[in-house]
Amino acid sequence: MPVRQMKESSEQHLLIKTHMQNSMNQPQKHHKTAQNGKGPPQPLQESSNTKPQNQASPPAKNRGRRRGRGGRKSDQGDVCTRPSSRPCTVAHKPVLNPTGDLLANASNGHIENSKNVCEMEMGLGFPTSSKSLSLAPRPGYGQVGTKCIVKANHFLAGLPDKDLNQYDVTITPEVVSRTMNRDIMAELVRLYKDSDLGMRLPAYDGRKSLYTAGELPFTWKEFIIKLIDEEDGINGPKRGREYKVVIKFVARANMYHLGQFLAGKRADAPQEALQILDIVLRELSSKRYCPVGRSFFSPDIRAPQRLGDGLESWCGFYQSIRPTQMGLSLNIDMASAAFIEPLPVIEFVAQLLGKDILSRPLLDSDRVKIKKGLRGVKVEVTHRGSVRRKYRVSGLTSQPTRELVFPVDDNSTMKSVVEYFQEMYGFTIQHTHLPCLQVGNQKKANYLPMEACKIVEGQRYTKRLNERQITALLRVTCQRPRDRENDILQTVQHNAYDQDPYAKEFGIKISEKLASVEARILPAPWLKYHETGKEKDCLPQVGQWNMMNKKMINGMTVSRWACINFSRSVQESVARGFCNELAQMCQVSGMEFNSEPVIPIYNARPEHVEKALKHVCHASTNRTKGKELELLLAILPDNNGSLYGDLKRICETDLGLITQCCLSKHVFKISKQYLANLSLKINVKMGGRNTVLLDALSCRIPLVSDIPTIIFGADVTHPENGEDSSPSIAAVVASQDWPEVTKYAGLVCAQAHRQELIQDLYKTWQDPVRGTVSGGMIRDLLISFRKATGQKPLRIIFYRDGVSEGQFYQVLLYELDAIRKACASLEPNYQPPVTFIVVQKRHHTRLFANNHRDRNSTDKSGNILPGTVVDSKICHPTEFDFYLCSHAGIQGTSRPAHYHVLWDENNFTADGIQSLTNNLCYTYARCTRSVSVVPPAYYAHLAAFRARFYTEPVMQENGSAGSGACHGAKGTRTGESGVRPLPALKENVKRVMFYC
Repeated sequence: MPVRQMKESSEQHLLIKTHMQNSMNQPQKHHKTAQNGKGPPQPLQESSNTKPQNQASPPAKNRGRRRGRGGRKSDQGDVCTRPSSRPCTVAHKPVLNPTGDLLANASNGHIENSKNVCEMEMGLGFPTSSKSLSLAPRPGYGQVGTKCIVKANHFLAGLPDKDLNQYDVTITPEVVSRTMNRDIMAELVRLYKDSDLGMRLPAYDGRKSLYTAGELPFTWKEFIIKLIDEEDGINGPKRGREYKVVIKFVARANMYHLGQFLAGKRADAPQEALQILDIVLRELSSKRYCPVGRSFFSPDIRAPQRLGDGLESWCGFYQSIRPTQMGLSLNIDMASAAFIEPLPVIEFVAQLLGKDILSRPLLDSDRVKIKKGLRGVKVEVTHRGSVRRKYRVSGLTSQPTRELVFPVDDNSTMKSVVEYFQEMYGFTIQHTHLPCLQVGNQKKANYLPMEACKIVEGQRYTKRLNERQITALLRVTCQRPRDRENDILQTVQHNAYDQDPYAKEFGIKISEKLASVEARILPAPWLKYHETGKEKDCLPQVGQWNMMNKKMINGMTVSRWACINFSRSVQESVARGFCNELAQMCQVSGMEFNSEPVIPIYNARPEHVEKALKHVCHASTNRTKGKELELLLAILPDNNGSLYGDLKRICETDLGLITQCCLSKHVFKISKQYLANLSLKINVKMGGRNTVLLDALSCRIPLVSDIPTIIFGADVTHPENGEDSSPSIAAVVASQDWPEVTKYAGLVCAQAHRQELIQDLYKTWQDPVRGTVSGGMIRDLLISFRKATGQKPLRIIFYRDGVSEGQFYQVLLYELDAIRKACASLEPNYQPPVTFIVVQKRHHTRLFANNHRDRNSTDKSGNILPGTVVDSKICHPTEFDFYLCSHAGIQGTSRPAHYHVLWDENNFTADGIQSLTNNLCYTYARCTRSVSVVPPAYYAHLAAFRARFYTEPVMQENGSAGSGACHGAKGTRTGESGVRPLPALKENVKRVMFYC
């Protein structure tokens, strides 16, 4: 449900405004816009009539709904659903306010009266709950592009012909461990399958639900199950534990409903039936392997590879049942994850510290690292023969083992740990200078010597990996498409679903063949470069092109720049040569770039980063008689720790310097390709454009070129596991030029920990002077678009990244409602039609060439060609989604992006949205390659990632620094949400933070 009342917030967000006027689209001030034949729209301005803060304002209904859903066309302008070749005439531009004070009024956000907006909103029919909301239906299938066949890692699953029943399971005393729950139920099935269970083989989810194919002979029954604790006892009998298990009938799954849904005759998916089938197919793998989420891992699938610091990689597979157009599909993909290596604890600690711990005393910093590395890890004792009792580590003693004593009776008779282990177990502790592990809770902690413990196998490592470990893990996971396809097929054959007793019991049959899917390869768009270059336009080949013989379409000027060198290995002569080469490349590429820096290259130490940056800033300003630096080049060591983030934070929130960082290895190499990429980044940071779509200049992009259109991208990044105090960072970017849709502005904001809904899209607060004031990301970016282009947006396309399928309705309801409110706060009846698209990269669908030997159907890496789009067979039965591989592979197997259109008031055809998305992927400013995700979503991700550098570290209990809440521009004040706002950016860097 959307939040209907926006609270006053002190969160600050960082508006990156576009200052350069659109030289290719000067506003035309005296022409009318055709709008359903009803005259020109009103100029975008501040509404003087709106609702009070506490009233709801549901968005407009989903206009233009297809297949007889009773929708109506947008009243914001004629929407063409087919490609148009007509030029951008003045008839398609809105009337501008001749007084020129429109945006000044709008930016005040002052709302005096609520009457008109309330009347407008009462007539709108946007659903207020997911029960009354249906996602956009598929408008048809795409036809553009060269048709081909690809293979997908989806395996057809036959629908069971039996009734599926759900039973509630209650275990007393309550058990927290899912593994223990499974052991209890396995014993129950072993004892009672042939009798009380009526020969049924149930599937169990490890928690509260049991599923059967057909009914059990009872609707309620109680069982007493006794489990023997094999880890207990030394000489005496092993203890047994009794559990009371109550099984109660709950419901029967509707398989007819599922069949109707898969056939496209029902729009609502029967989630209960899909969940049952998923659990059934996971049951056997859960017993064979180590389950982690939807994946299964084992050291037997492939030999583990060491990652360093006591970690190793385990290979496994991902498995999920999915409803698709071809029917039920089992999605299988290869997976890898980091596990703690099952080593003796002493060996693990030696790897963790990277030194010999047997002959050297531990430092305090060593103890902190050991405690952090072992806390929560399960260990088993090795000093009791066949008894391998398991414990979870809770801490580390501050004293060495030889100094530890504890009371052994009520008379406070003390005994040392060394004596106890010798007398009780006949175990002599050799390394008494080491601390002991603490296991159990704080009230009753037990001591275990390190040398008497071994790490239990199968524990996934959930904390953050270091760069070396990430590189090692990527090396393991990186597979060529043919190898990955073979491994997937081998996994399916090894799992032998035809022999799976649970699949047999429930009547599920799984194909062992990859799904063959019809696909199309969309053509690459023509790109426009400057007229003074030898090549004025360019057609990318296999997703790539270069800057040879081309000049940037809008090359900027850099007159005042400096260079600071933080790398000891880079001599001044090398740095000077690199800077000269970079200046020449910028000039060749179409920029005006001064060959000489303002001051000589300044060498500095990384630990003095703030002092060094301020020195360069002041020295440069003095040399130029008060004029500020336009660009600072920074040479960094290859392994620079926190230096990069510190430098960006200081320059962008304190000094107001635009920076370009370069690693030492690139400075030594001086590759032409690297210099060309740097010049592209520098140009956009200066406010220029590198290239634009030729179709955009000639106004031939359907549903973009006809009327002013703004394209948004949004993302939320969450803190790493274990950083419980850190905020999530939300970012929204929006195009700031039309019809080019190439330049973007962005906003970032801190919000509550792991909150996925973007809280600051629209907000209102009470001002003691102005009354109710409106603001928020969407509102500010709409105003910024109007300032930059002279037009008000008459259409909104919103790409939302990072949303899982389970959050679709929640995100759509809340964020579309915020978009509506933001628009309504600017002008009465201002409701441009919205298309809301979710972008997903964290999925497990992979597409493979039908014939790996056919070089015409693959790129150099063996992946499918860029532009490959799939919207049939493996896609949703009724909803508007598609897979698009817009990029050429470099290494490994390409992952197509999954686009899901949740809401579409602009009546996009399948070809329209697929071609637009693919073409936009060629406008990414930082390289001459098409990218894998549509640029506005990509930029939003980069902006959110960059903003995390602006948060200052907070000291944790163990003395280590971790990311804390954000700091505001003035002190550390905290908003009502409990999250401190991000520091304010300096004006001249606000528009470029996401170009990195």
